[in-house]
Amino acid sequence: MASIATARLLGHSTPGRLVLLDRPLFRLGALAMGVGELFGDKMKTAPDRTVFLGLLARVMSAGIAGAALAPRGREQAGALTAVATAVPLAYATLAARERAMARIGQTRSGVIEDAIIVAAGLTIVALAVKPRKGP
Repeated sequence: MASIATARLLGHSTPGRLVLLDRPLFRLGALAMGVGELFGDKMKTAPDRTVFLGLLARVMSAGIAGAALAPRGREQAGALTAVATAVPLAYATLAARERAMARIGQTRSGVIEDAIIVAAGLTIVALAVKPRKGP
């Protein structure tokens, strides 16, 4: 979501039409949540990503991102695909992160995980968005 919000703030459009992304407060909120995630999951008190509220946030953000990145007219399919992927990935990545934490610690494993996710998100969004056309 933060990558999509950044692209929209820079004047790029997403393939799928999503009115939420045209709201400045929503875009800034998505950026703030992305930054919060980068810092929050390195804290020892951070809850697992599979707790109810964590999964709910993932489902919501995945649905919005999937709709925004889907071809125009296929937003619902994009949202459903993203949600169907996000839930099992939450469990798979939690298991991988727990193994990494046991080997290299919470902070280092979190930084590596974040670098992978940020790079993947930026790549996907860069491939999907295009500059807005003028009037």
